[in-house]
Amino acid sequence: MAFSGNYMCTSFKVELMKGVHNFTTSTGNTFKLALYNNSASFTAATTAYTSSNEVSASGSYSAGGGALTNVTPTSTGTTAFTDFADLSFTSATITAYGAMIYNDSAAGDPSVCILDFGGAKTSTSGTFTIIFPTADATSAIIRIA
Repeated sequence: MAFSGNYMCTSFKVELMKGVHNFTTSTGNTFKLALYNNSASFTAATTAYTSSNEVSASGSYSAGGGALTNVTPTSTGTTAFTDFADLSFTSATITAYGAMIYNDSAAGDPSVCILDFGGAKTSTSGTFTIIFPTADATSAIIRIA
């Protein structure tokens, strides 16, 4: 199995310090989520979106994945966090083992994080939905403590 865990990409952490990523709702960057088959091999060292081993286009899923709707960053206590609205691909036949969130607005499509689904997730001529966790300091998909 090629996917072996969830990672916040190391390059993303450096790029935050350089002001590359803006998660602000409506005025921020465009972030996308691309789906991958089990031949994809990503780690924390992954630096950018790649079409290699991306699942085939089907239904409303196309190469590059789908645009995410940002949830404006906020904080609770000493933890800053942001999240995204759930994302669905309709009328799709997909088998995906994981995903990459990346910044489609920045030069080179830099990666943000790698998501391991823990096995094959499928839809057959149906809706394939990515359900993001609650946007809070303990569950949001992107948290900095």
